[in-house]
Amino acid sequence: MEPQNEVERLKTVYQQYRYNETIQRQWSGDNPGNRYILNERTRWVHYILKSNKKIPLTPFKILDVGCGSGNVLAGYLQWGACPENLFGIDLIPERIENAKHAFPELHFQVANAEQIEFPTAFFDLVTVFTVFTSILDDQMAAHVAEEIDRVLKPAGAVIWYDFRYNNPRNPHVRGMSRSKIQLLFPRYDLQLKSITLLPPLTRRFGKLTPYLYPLLNTVPFLRTHYLGLLIKPGA
Repeated sequence: MEPQNEVERLKTVYQQYRYNETIQRQWSGDNPGNRYILNERTRWVHYILKSNKKIPLTPFKILDVGCGSGNVLAGYLQWGACPENLFGIDLIPERIENAKHAFPELHFQVANAEQIEFPTAFFDLVTVFTVFTSILDDQMAAHVAEEIDRVLKPAGAVIWYDFRYNNPRNPHVRGMSRSKIQLLFPRYDLQLKSITLLPPLTRRFGKLTPYLYPLLNTVPFLRTHYLGLLIKPGA
């Protein structure tokens, strides 16, 4: 598969997601399980950044690759990030338009992450949430990783969140194991932990979510994602 074909495949898949009512209901923020998953992820991102002395985010320039509607990027404002330092890119023009409308003080642009139009060593942090699991072409994944490495400052960090398992119900994604992540970022120090209770299960909990989620989340193989920092070597 050529990378350009992979780009077109990704655009097609994202459009299918957008207009698939079943998928939109599954991902809805009205579902208590989805809210619990999001809140857990947010807490751990804050904890990991604080543990690595990245909070407050005030001095840092941050890029969100595959920014979607901009919610993750905008969330950094609560931890002291400055609007002028927050940048998001995404393949899908409609997503970027929505992000610009929702967060006009931030910077968004349509872009393929294989060619990130920012100077070398420009960013302190780069967010990649469920990005590489969607890229099925190894060459494109390598190009994206190389560009992220290029625009990230020495001793900067990638904030990573992605599936660690394949999803047998979704052929458009593949799991990103620790070894696969290390291959993409071979010189980086990986600080990863498994989080996120199996989403199809969590979405069924309803009002019992606050009780069942913490209980079942203690079972390691039910945690489907890796979250953490990939720390680039210093100068």
